[in-house]
Amino acid sequence: MVIRARHGEDEVVRLMDGADVSGSLVDLGNEPALVTCGVGMVRSARLAYWNGSSYEEHEVDEPCELVSLQGNLGHTADGTTIAYCHACLAKRDGTLVGGHLVSAVAHNTVEIGIRWLGAIKLVRKPENTGLVGLYPAS
Repeated sequence: MVIRARHGEDEVVRLMDGADVSGSLVDLGNEPALVTCGVGMVRSARLAYWNGSSYEEHEVDEPCELVSLQGNLGHTADGTTIAYCHACLAKRDGTLVGGHLVSAVAHNTVEIGIRWLGAIKLVRKPENTGLVGLYPAS
């Protein structure tokens, strides 16, 4: 379940327990947007680190506090919506882990701030480095 409130370009979204974080972001709409902030708690998280040629994925095997979530919602060249976000997670012992958010499940609640960009387009295109680079346009 997702609870949403929007005024103009700004929206606040609450994901309830069990919601797929990345999937829920993609399902918010087809407009380009900035994911300005996110807090709450997640489980079954997969984060990735870009080593210069590929992503190295790792699983976080315990529920964690989501202390930061930032990124954007854009499109691939064929128009598919894509969520590109980085997350910082706090483990029970206070240690932090972070990186590119591959996947996570809301654990109790996740609260996210969105800034919809209107006429600004955010297109992601494959590059020879292996990254899918951001190409903003108006």
